[in-house]
Amino acid sequence: MAFGIDRPTLKQWKQDVQQGKISFLTHYWLDDRFPDCRTVTKVGCSDYDKLVAWGQRYGLQEQWIHLDPQFPHFDLFGGIQKDILQKENQWQQIEQFRL
Repeated sequence: MAFGIDRPTLKQWKQDVQQGKISFLTHYWLDDRFPDCRTVTKVGCSDYDKLVAWGQRYGLQEQWIHLDPQFPHFDLFGGIQKDILQKENQWQQIEQFRL
């Protein structure tokens, strides 16, 4: 279950992804499979090759991409989420979600 995100932020993420930009979207998240995680960051890009190459920089495997037809993305959570957000200078999301 996702929450803690507003419609304009989601709309901007979708636009950026569809324009072939690497785009980050963090929101609160509850999933019984991951009881210690309270947030997830979706890193999307409609340019599949660009997304794969981006993920390889951080050791992310291509098969981890969620193959949404319009918004392919990696789901980041836990320690790797914060590490990548820091390396990508996504300070606003780190601060907003207290990562």
